[in-house]
Amino acid sequence: MNKRKIDSSAIQNPLYELPDGWKWVRLGEVCEVNPPRPKNFTRNPDAPTTFIPMSAVDEKKGTINNSQIVLYSKVAKGYTYFEENDVLFAKITPCMQNGKHIIAKNLIDGIGFGTTEFHVLRCKNIVIPEWIHYFIRQSFFLQEATAYFTGAVGQQRVPEYFLAEYIIPLPPIKDQRSIVSKIKELMQDIERARNACERQLEAINALPSAYLREVFESEEAKRWERKRLGEVCEIIKGKKPKVYDVRPDFGGLPYLTTEVIRYSKEPQWCLESDKNSVKVNEDEIIIITDGSNSGEIFTGYKGVLASTMGKLKIDDIKIINDYIYFFIKMNFNNLNEPKRGSAIPHLEKEIFFNLYIPLPPLKIQRRIALKIKELMQDIERARNACEKQLEAINALPQAILKKAFRGEL
Repeated sequence: MNKRKIDSSAIQNPLYELPDGWKWVRLGEVCEVNPPRPKNFTRNPDAPTTFIPMSAVDEKKGTINNSQIVLYSKVAKGYTYFEENDVLFAKITPCMQNGKHIIAKNLIDGIGFGTTEFHVLRCKNIVIPEWIHYFIRQSFFLQEATAYFTGAVGQQRVPEYFLAEYIIPLPPIKDQRSIVSKIKELMQDIERARNACERQLEAINALPSAYLREVFESEEAKRWERKRLGEVCEIIKGKKPKVYDVRPDFGGLPYLTTEVIRYSKEPQWCLESDKNSVKVNEDEIIIITDGSNSGEIFTGYKGVLASTMGKLKIDDIKIINDYIYFFIKMNFNNLNEPKRGSAIPHLEKEIFFNLYIPLPPLKIQRRIALKIKELMQDIERARNACEKQLEAINALPQAILKKAFRGEL
């Protein structure tokens, strides 16, 4: 097998200067890589044994979520053997890049078995498992490992020699323990901050629905005239137009599919003159009629509708666009139903058109719609701020690890 050699010049010409007492070493010098089972290893076939499948690894925290207990006879052959405090490195893509790397803990009788997609790193007496574990969870290390993948696309793996030859910084044991203790303390602080931020984001995301229900299900709304949606609007379904590679400045319109609207996919272009197409303007409401997101609505798009979508034709004498838009948005969960006789979600027009909407005078509709818009803008600003805060929190672990392995904590 051809091996891509890892540049060993880092020991003589390090990327950065280490603190006094530290040194550069190869992982294979301080760890046994994929050590074999002990000679003459025996175990009762019926003995309860710890088994760790890849699915039991929490990729975000680098911990074991749900290890399994099986009979030894079930895992005696064909699985990876490891011992208490061994570091397990997921070698296959995408588990490797996603961070499925752990320290084997709480194993029955101090031994365990797991998927063959683990490399095992057993620390020698000059390094502690946490030092190795934190090092291999660094994003730059995982990214560099991808350059050494072997195997076919979709089944690529990090070879053993990559780990054995990789060069890492090594402080004295005392310093390792002190730094790891500080890392754990900081990671706990980060986890608390992340949990608080995620709870805040969850609360923010719940606000639009709560406010819309407060408006449309209020005591005041109960006194307004109520009409079926079918009495105030209809759905004009999109059609499959002739799709051309047409630039917009030559009379082209974007072909609006679910992927284009929901996932910002680059659209194909249609001729505006195509009579077979259903065109929509920015001020019209688009509703997805087929697929897993049926019942979801959008506005602010100009183009040609795909056959999986439709646009609302509104009776503007009775109702305004923004008012009905927010009402349908509130009822999204009621509209996303499986098509009869099919597992494919589909907008059931009977359900849609039989929804009763409270209809105050147009003047009040405009006032309500304006107030909702202002609130939604406030919510969006709060959501953006919270998401940026969460992004900053999620970046902290890698920044901490970078400092730790430079001796700067």
